Order: sequence, then C-alpha cells, then structure tokens
Amino acid sequence: MAIRPILTEGHPMLRQQAKKVRRLDASLRRLVDDMFDTMHDADGLGLAAPQVGVPLRLIVIEHEDERYVLFNPEITRQRGTVTDDEGCLSLPQWFGPVARSEQVTVKGRDRAGKAVRLKLEGLLARAIQHEVDHLDGTLFTDRVEDRAQLRYVDPAQDTGPQPPASDDPDGTAPADEPDQQAAAS
Repeated sequence: MAIRPILTEGHPMLRQQAKKVRRLDASLRRLVDDMFDTMHDADGLGLAAPQVGVPLRLIVIEHEDERYVLFNPEITRQRGTVTDDEGCLSLPQWFGPVARSEQVTVKGRDRAGKAVRLKLEGLLARAIQHEVDHLDGTLFTDRVEDRAQLRYVDPAQDTGPQPPASDDPDGTAPADEPDQQAAAS
C-alpha cells in the first residue's frame, strides 16, 4: 500500500473520460488499497482513480467507518435536489455550492467483482455523484452555477472554531453579524 500523488486542476487526465474496467486483478486491488491510503492521508471522503493518475472507472468512498468500492459505477436513479458546499482533493482549499440529487441508486462491481446496487442518500449520495463526475472528466467547479460563489479557504488564515467572547463564557450569545457567522459555517 502506498500514498499516491493527487492530480490537481489543470492536469489533462482530470478532464478525460475514464475507461471501463474489464478485468479485476491483484493490481487493481492494490490500487484500491492505495486509493484509500491516499484519501486518508489527504483527509478526504472519496477518491476517483483518475485523481491518482489512473484513467479507469473506479471510485472509493469511506463514511462513518464504512468503505465503498465501485468499479464501473453507474447512477441509475436520482431523486430530489439539494444544494450544499463541496470541495475536492484535486482543487485543494476551494469550496462552492453544488446542486446534487438527494437520493441516488448506483450499480457497479465491488472489490471482489460482485455486482452491487446501492441506494444512498445525503452525504453518501453527494459523494457518489461527485466521484462519478471525476470519471467523466467533470469537476465540482463545473457544476457551481454562479462562479462568484466559489471561495478559497487559505489554511494559514483558517483558525477553526473561535472561543467564546469573554462577555459570553458559554458561547450562547447571538453573533453581531449573522451573515459573517453563516459564511464561516
């Protein structure tokens, strides 16, 4: 197992259609392990093979200690729409609002090559759609309706949660400027 470099915006592979996986073998299972290691090292939720320089239709996702591996994933059903912020390991520190289906059904093959069909909702549905987009050469920034809403969060400037003000020891007083508080969420 190894941590692989994550390709960033501007690399041509991120804009290419990934190829269907025809045969699962030991090298692809090692790739899956490497992708999980790489994703954990980068503190990510999901990763698509093209992001680590492999032009194959393979995604991995881990959420709440459950791992998902899908070869040749295909979204077969979508319901509802919700807009929420997204980021991407290939566009570090960039975030923006993206409308996605709230519920999806996806089919593909698992790590063992067995056909699977998953019905997902919420964050997992969003993650599947985001990673499948990578397989089609689409980045989340392509789905942001108003590019002015894209924002860069400088890690040197992001100090995380702030302690309560001295005159509000339990942190329950409302913020003076609600718009600034919401933007920081």
